[in-house]
Amino acid sequence: MTTYHFIGIKGTGMSALAQILHDSGERVQGSDVEKHFFTQEALEEKNIPILPFSETNIKENFTIIAGNAFSDDHSEIKEAKRQGLTFYRYHEFLGEWLKQYTSIAVTGAHGKTSTTGLLAHVLNETFPISYLIGDGTGKGHVDSRYFVFEACEYRRHFLSYEPDYAIMTNIDFDHPDYFTSIDDVFEAFQSMADQVKKGIIACGDDEELQKIQAKVPVVYYGFAATNDFQAQNVVENDAGTTFDVFVRNTYYNTFTIPMYGNHNVLNALSVIAICHYEEVKAEDIKKMATFEGVKRRFTEKKVANQVLIDDYAHHPKEITATIDSARKKYPNKEVVAIFQPHTFTRTKTFLDEFAESLSLADHVYLCDIFGSAREEAGKLTVNDLQQRIDGSEVLQLDHTDVLMEYDDAVLVFMGAGDIQKFQEAYEEKKNVRN
Repeated sequence: MTTYHFIGIKGTGMSALAQILHDSGERVQGSDVEKHFFTQEALEEKNIPILPFSETNIKENFTIIAGNAFSDDHSEIKEAKRQGLTFYRYHEFLGEWLKQYTSIAVTGAHGKTSTTGLLAHVLNETFPISYLIGDGTGKGHVDSRYFVFEACEYRRHFLSYEPDYAIMTNIDFDHPDYFTSIDDVFEAFQSMADQVKKGIIACGDDEELQKIQAKVPVVYYGFAATNDFQAQNVVENDAGTTFDVFVRNTYYNTFTIPMYGNHNVLNALSVIAICHYEEVKAEDIKKMATFEGVKRRFTEKKVANQVLIDDYAHHPKEITATIDSARKKYPNKEVVAIFQPHTFTRTKTFLDEFAESLSLADHVYLCDIFGSAREEAGKLTVNDLQQRIDGSEVLQLDHTDVLMEYDDAVLVFMGAGDIQKFQEAYEEKKNVRN
C-alpha cells in the first residue's frame, strides 16, 4: 500500500484532498512550512502527520502530490523526481480521483466555496458523499454516491477535470497575473464546459455565462423570468432569507437559507437546480436551512456590542456582496470595512473598482498589500488606494485599537492574505481593555 505524501499540505485544496484520502482508508502524510495555518487543525484532528520540508521526507514507493504554489526546483519535488516516484500536481491527482464517483464541479469567479459548502451540506444530509471545499475542508467516504468539489479557474487548472456536472456561478475578470482579459477568462470556462459529461447548471443572470456553448444540457438559474429556475418573493427575516422557487414558470417550493444577500440566494438556487435535476426530494433540499457556513466566508463573532466578520472577499464584486450582506443582516448598525488587498497585480488592475466597492461602507481602513509566492513586491502601495477613498485610513497592526470607537458597529475584515492577524490583534486589545 502506497503512502500519499503531500508537498504543501496546509494549502486549502491540499488539506481537503489529504482528508478525503485519509477518510477513504489511504495512508497520508504531508510537509509544509512551520507557520500555523487554520487548515492544519482538521489535519491534526485526524492525526495526519505534518512534517517540516525536507528531502528526507521522500521515501521509496511513496506517491507524491505537490501543491501548485511550489516550483519544480523545490527540494522535495527534486528528490521525488530523482527517485522516479509517481508524481502528481494537485489538480492532476484530483482529476484522476474523481473519476470513481458521480462528480459535481463548482466553478466561477465568485461564490465557489460557499456554493460547494452548501451543496455538500445538503447532499451529505441524505447520501454518503465525498467533498472538497476550498476552505480546507474535505471528507471522503468509501461508498460515496457523489463527489462535490471546488474547481478553480486559475491557470486553467480546472481543465484537468472531466466532471459529470458543473455548476457555473459567474464569469468575471480576475487573476490578472494570468488572465489577459474577460475574453481570456470566458475561453477558459468554455473549454471547461466542453469537458462536462452530463449537464451544466449556470447562472442565467450572468451575461458571459449566457454565451456558453455546450454539448450537454444547460439549466439556467437566477432572478430573471427567462431562467429555468427562478427565485421570487425574496424576504429577509431573523432566520435568514426565504424565497419561492419557480421551475420553468411553475411554482416548485419555498426555501430558507441562513444567509443574506442576493448572491447567497443565487448560490442556493444553483444547489436547488442540481438537486432537482438529480431527483433529490424538496424536503431533503430544504436541509440547507441548517447550513452553518464555510470558513472565512462571513464568519461572525460578537464582542460586546460589536459584530466582527471575517471574510475572504478580495475582488471588488465580492466586497460589494459582503458589505451588502452585513447591511441586510444588521440594518441598524454602521459597517466598518477593514480591507487587505491581495497581490499587487490585482490591486493595480482594480484600483478604481476597489475604491468604489469599499466606499459602500460607512468607514474604511486599509492594510498594506499582501503579496504572494509568485509576486512578493510591487511599486504600488496601499496609499494609492487610500487616496481614492474619501475619509479612509491606513491601519497599522499595532494601532488596531482605533476600531474601538465604533462601539455599536459591524467590523468586516476582508482579504485573501493574512487579514486575520489584524482581527486577532484587535480582539487582544479589546479583551485587555475590557
